[in-house]
Amino acid sequence: MTEPTPFLSDQHIAQLRRRDHRAFEALVSQLHRPLVAVARSIIGESLAEEVVQEAWVSIYRALPEFEGRSSLRTWIYTIVGNEARTRLRKEKRIVALEDLAEPGIDYLDGGRFLANGHWDRPPPDWHLESPDQLLEEAQLQDCIEFTLEQLSPNQKAVFTLRDLEQQSLDDICNILQLSDSNIRVLLHRARLRLMQVIDRYQVTGEC
Repeated sequence: MTEPTPFLSDQHIAQLRRRDHRAFEALVSQLHRPLVAVARSIIGESLAEEVVQEAWVSIYRALPEFEGRSSLRTWIYTIVGNEARTRLRKEKRIVALEDLAEPGIDYLDGGRFLANGHWDRPPPDWHLESPDQLLEEAQLQDCIEFTLEQLSPNQKAVFTLRDLEQQSLDDICNILQLSDSNIRVLLHRARLRLMQVIDRYQVTGEC
């Protein structure tokens, strides 16, 4: 039995450069939702979907010229970020960055993560062998997806780019045009919220 070609393998990227329709449809299927999250963080809910649709047109046209100086994912996210900012200027809208200092939460005292993004205190009492196994539980996955939708646009975009798409912090700063310190705080807040959901699920079995 032939194994499926890995997503964004060299073969897939070569097909995309040739504008192969099946390869492009697979790309859209994999990346559309996280791209909308990024666009939403820049331009807001009402125009995010439209911006990403326009970005896909630009991406499709530009694929033959993709030179591989960055990863294809980073290249695509950068195009979406640029499209969103261009549209924002056209709309003459101002989307303020969220206030980073919410009352009642101390992000620097007793947090779970170090400044470099690694665990300071790993979560205790996880009954399964790894977080990956936890994510396989359908009910918990539903809770996590629901929680992701409740995050602020910037939190969701940063979490998506860093923890789901494995983008570097430098690339995230460029894509979202936020400072490194803002990125780190937004990522910390998103991770903390999700860990609270997982901890509660482990104790109560509920979201």
